Amino acid sequence: MSAEAVLSKDDLRAVTGFAAASAETVLGIFEADQPDDSRPRDAIAAAWAFARGGERGKALRDTAWAALKAARSAHTAAGQEAARAAMAAAGAAYLHPLAKATQVKHILGSGAHAARAAELAAVESGHLERTVRRATPEVIDVLRRYPPAPDGGGRVGELTRLLDTALRTRPE
Repeated sequence: MSAEAVLSKDDLRAVTGFAAASAETVLGIFEADQPDDSRPRDAIAAAWAFARGGERGKALRDTAWAALKAARSAHTAAGQEAARAAMAAAGAAYLHPLAKATQVKHILGSGAHAARAAELAAVESGHLERTVRRATPEVIDVLRRYPPAPDGGGRVGELTRLLDTALRTRPE
């Protein structure tokens, strides 16, 4: 694998749209925990704006940081993970072209945090499988430009690796 993964703006938009869609599925978990805090919703909206043709900029980065701060204010572990999914959605636009395993978190982090939020809230089963089905061929193509997800990261890291394996082996 080369030291650099070639990424177009369309690639970044596809990854960010996938991440935003993943985070949206658990936004209600955070909002049930913190109904007056719009920071995760704002991060997802900023991610969608970029995915649909907007520019990467300070506002997108700021919403990601704000969603991370919102995670710290949540009262439940599920709410924290849902806010982290939103943070990861906005952060997906900043996937680096370095072909390092750690970059896989930019692609799959939102889906993994969302799956963890769903587990903790015990709201549904099959969340990970739906995330796999949500990935477009463009997202899978980008993922395959990187080494497999790294070890570590606790349960979210494990979910990231499960997503990674499922997407890399998914028939085209």
